[in-house]
Amino acid sequence: MRYRQRGGGQLGLILLASQVFHVGVENIPPVTLAVLGLNVYLFLVPSLPLLQACISVQQAYWRGDWRRLVLSPLHHLDDWHLYFNMASFLWKGVKLEPRLGSSFYAWLLTVFSLLTGVIYLLLEMVLSEITQDPSYNLECAVGFSGVLFALKVLSNHYHPGGVSYVMGVPVANRYASWVELVLIHVTSPGTSFVGHLAGILVGLLYTAGPLKIIMRTIAGFVMNGYHARQNPYYNFSGYSGSSGEPRAHPQNVHPYTGGLSEDEQYEAAIRASLNGRGGSTQRRPTSHGFNIPGELTAEEIRRRRLQRIDHFD
Repeated sequence: MRYRQRGGGQLGLILLASQVFHVGVENIPPVTLAVLGLNVYLFLVPSLPLLQACISVQQAYWRGDWRRLVLSPLHHLDDWHLYFNMASFLWKGVKLEPRLGSSFYAWLLTVFSLLTGVIYLLLEMVLSEITQDPSYNLECAVGFSGVLFALKVLSNHYHPGGVSYVMGVPVANRYASWVELVLIHVTSPGTSFVGHLAGILVGLLYTAGPLKIIMRTIAGFVMNGYHARQNPYYNFSGYSGSSGEPRAHPQNVHPYTGGLSEDEQYEAAIRASLNGRGGSTQRRPTSHGFNIPGELTAEEIRRRRLQRIDHFD
């Protein structure tokens, strides 16, 4: 949302608290709860005045104040701005974090937050150049709504045949983000159309572009390095460095996929690695992230045969 003077009401905070208690603190995944808490804390105890936290081409690019990429999504104009953003984030997090795993979800939020800011700056510069209107470079935005639009694209990607209700109107999930983008801008002109559009583009970069492969590859390299230090026999090989596709193990591929799509199998492999479940020397991950027993030794085979003979006796 574009910067305006912060309001003094607290009703939005009360409503947000009621949402949290309605869901149940114990039912909110840890990363979602931590990010929500951080946003509330920075609203109550701002680290900086809003004019020093909001992001614009003038402040971030011209003056080199790149910390605004981090600060701007975490600050809000007033209690209602905070309420609407965090209530939406709460419900998205409850659905997405268990699916992706907490570690990968934290990584996803970090990338989405930074990249939404970068694309926002690029769009504002392009608009300023096309229209020859320098005011685009001065527009300063704050709030988590750009990240929320990216998460909305991701959530709708996982439920392509579903229906979302945008201001009470049923809309097919594949179009919901675009319809909401237009309706919010029409009904609330003070919102940042460019900031919301940047979030949609980030979501599309993940669901239909190269961002997902890049993030998976980086996550895999990081976890490979971590587990290699903990266990020299560990190797997370759920992707190839060049294409991002799973690598098959021709002599030992688990036939069971649990009814998951290839994308979901792959995400299961990354979740297992990021949550530290892949480092056992007795069981190793296949290309789809499911564990299979190690090779039986000759002695183990002989012992099992004797057990079967004893059983029939």
